[in-house]
Amino acid sequence: MQSPGVSRQWLMAVILGLGMLLPTALPAQSSEAEEKPLPLDALRSFTEVYERIQQDYVESVDDETLIRNAIRGMLSGLDPHSTYLDTSEFQQLREGTQGQFGGLGIEVGMEDGFVKVIAPIDDTPADAAGIQPGDLIIRIDGQSVKGLDLQEAVERMRGEPGTTIELGILREGEDAPLELVIERAIIRVQSVRSRMLEPGFGYLRISQFQSRTGDDVLDALESLNDQADGLNGLVLDLRNNPGGVLDAAVEVADVFLSNGRIVSTEGRSDEAASEFTATPNDALNGEPLVVLVNAGSASAAEIVAGALQDHRRAVIMGEPTFGKGSVQTILPLRDGNAVKLTTARYYTPDGRSIQAEGIVPDVAIANLQVSNGETLPDALRESNLPGHLGGEGESGEGEGGNSNASLATRDYALAEALNLLKGLTILGR
Repeated sequence: MQSPGVSRQWLMAVILGLGMLLPTALPAQSSEAEEKPLPLDALRSFTEVYERIQQDYVESVDDETLIRNAIRGMLSGLDPHSTYLDTSEFQQLREGTQGQFGGLGIEVGMEDGFVKVIAPIDDTPADAAGIQPGDLIIRIDGQSVKGLDLQEAVERMRGEPGTTIELGILREGEDAPLELVIERAIIRVQSVRSRMLEPGFGYLRISQFQSRTGDDVLDALESLNDQADGLNGLVLDLRNNPGGVLDAAVEVADVFLSNGRIVSTEGRSDEAASEFTATPNDALNGEPLVVLVNAGSASAAEIVAGALQDHRRAVIMGEPTFGKGSVQTILPLRDGNAVKLTTARYYTPDGRSIQAEGIVPDVAIANLQVSNGETLPDALRESNLPGHLGGEGESGEGEGGNSNASLATRDYALAEALNLLKGLTILGR
């Protein structure tokens, strides 16, 4: 709807007059802005299209909707991560960084007009339904996503907990699109989980970087150290971690580093340039560290992996990461809405850009599944025999015998990471 007392002709005159008004009426923002006049021909084309829609489109569309859609289109044409956020979308984004929101539990981007899955979040409906990194969502409830910007697609996938949604998915290696019906839920993301793999060797998984992730990692390490009476090594699992809060990534990398740069950012403005450095004290006391990554490891996860790799603090193991090396800044607007705008690129301590390159692991491990009894059969041992005489210190079934072979059937990459961790520990000693 138009504002009272404001005609469309007046609005058009204001747009067309910007080229004459702005350079003298507003202070210059930069020398670059002074050298580049506004494109009057393009603005005239915009107003002509605007008028054509108002006069000839099959249905009436109010001015506010047209302008909002123009803003969305302008931002979505920049890159897959810049977007316009209305008040509700802005609120949902803030809720997501706190670790609780409604939806499917999936991090997505845009590719060739389709929604591309970066990674499902652990223990969410998307994870349970078998959504995989790299999947292309081509339909939502039977309607094509072509023509939607990212935020519109995300909004369609959100909904009341308990309601269902049908996704049409293209997956590499599948001859036909998959149709998945998923029930929405309240997504409560537990950012950090940990457990002991074997005596002395811990496992710590970060599923997403939230505002409290750095503190949660320190708490988890303290608990693992208490259980092990001092850790001999740790596997840090960043697979299918879609990223999150930059400050949390810096805090996590700082947990394992004692000095030097963690990450730097560079953009067009001075405000976009920043550098983060490590503080003294390595919470793992220099013990070996193996970091697991895959194609679903993105953004903040790549910052951590890149920092630990450049400082030679950890061995990075798995598959090349996603390659999202850009910084998005949330810029609130006067009306309560906001713009999420790409403002800078990330650089690792050695000056490498993550963007479209990702982190190449030191040790490549394909995404394999091992069948128990085929590729890694359990060797026949005394401890496998029914009714065997228990050895001194043996308590029940536990993790004894060929436990690493059993781990390999559940998670091959993790089993290989544990083997590497043991080797590093032996070499270190």
